[in-house]
Amino acid sequence: MRRLFLAALLLLVPVRAGVAQAPAGGMIPAPVAAPGPAPGPVRIVGGPGPGCIAGAVELPAVAPGIKTVRASRSSFWGHPDTVAGLRLLGERAQAAGLPVLFMNDLSNPRGGPMRGHASHQVGLDADVYLDLALPRHFVGAALRDAVEPAGLVRADQRGVELSRWQPGHVTLLRLAFELPGVDRVLVNAAIKKQLCAVVPPAERAWLRRIRPWYAHAAHMHIHFRCPAGQTECGDLPPLPPGDGCDASLQWWFDRLDQPPEPPVARPMPSRPLVPAACGPIMTLRP
Repeated sequence: MRRLFLAALLLLVPVRAGVAQAPAGGMIPAPVAAPGPAPGPVRIVGGPGPGCIAGAVELPAVAPGIKTVRASRSSFWGHPDTVAGLRLLGERAQAAGLPVLFMNDLSNPRGGPMRGHASHQVGLDADVYLDLALPRHFVGAALRDAVEPAGLVRADQRGVELSRWQPGHVTLLRLAFELPGVDRVLVNAAIKKQLCAVVPPAERAWLRRIRPWYAHAAHMHIHFRCPAGQTECGDLPPLPPGDGCDASLQWWFDRLDQPPEPPVARPMPSRPLVPAACGPIMTLRP
């Protein structure tokens, strides 16, 4: 059981050229970021945890098939390829007959620490809500800011709420998997379990990239690979073979029967840390 847990944690360890490495120059306390995106060419430093980005672009508030929501609590900046991929997802979802997709957090304009997230720091992550039943006819930004999409997972965490589950969820998750450059898509284990139940075994190859993770009951987290040429960017380790509809998935439900582990006190830095090379990126003014 513990080996499976450690294997799950390993999926968050960044690698460069296939080997886990510390960022060149070490880590520094994250500086207060200057407003707006960092000027200059696109440059990603770090990731998929601590890091930053220069040359980020903003996802439009409204575009074909997508709308940003909860803007007062979210940020919608990313690598140009990430933003292009999300716009493509909206267009493909619209063509498939799905409702407008509600887009939530990407990254801050210069990346770096983001409230409520360990990742989302280098412009390669995006949260997309999975509630397909919520009315889409929100006229202004104030109404979109108040959106509270419902989760798909039962209170006991052992399955999805079948009253909320739709065939469109399979379509949407597969469209996310098919985007150029997608590394993996994180969802709650109950959602992965439902996919394993409804997708025929002979058609499950794409489920390899749909990975279970904590929370993620109301949204999917799309993680893109480091773009070509971004040598300071850290990728996640390769995924294990298979569709993931196996004992590694059952682990998430077996743990629900275990008593909670006692909390462990760990010293916390006074400020979140980022790679030293992020200092100029986060503070340089245009």
